[in-house]
Amino acid sequence: MKEKIHPKYGKSVIVCSCGAQHEIASTKQNLRVDVCSQCHPFFTGEQRIVDTAGRVDKFLKKLQKKTR
Repeated sequence: MKEKIHPKYGKSVIVCSCGAQHEIASTKQNLRVDVCSQCHPFFTGEQRIVDTAGRVDKFLKKLQKKTR
């Protein structure tokens, strides 16, 4: 392998929007995620809607217009 061309690999912290923190090894320093394994509906069994940029509200408004 060539020297001085690879990124530094070290400890990194992933912070979720629910507040959970996970320590991993990565080339990135700090990462922020919206959903992790502690709050994801697949792992928790709870149905939770993660609204990004109002898409859920937009869909519900469109759905209400069609039912009238």
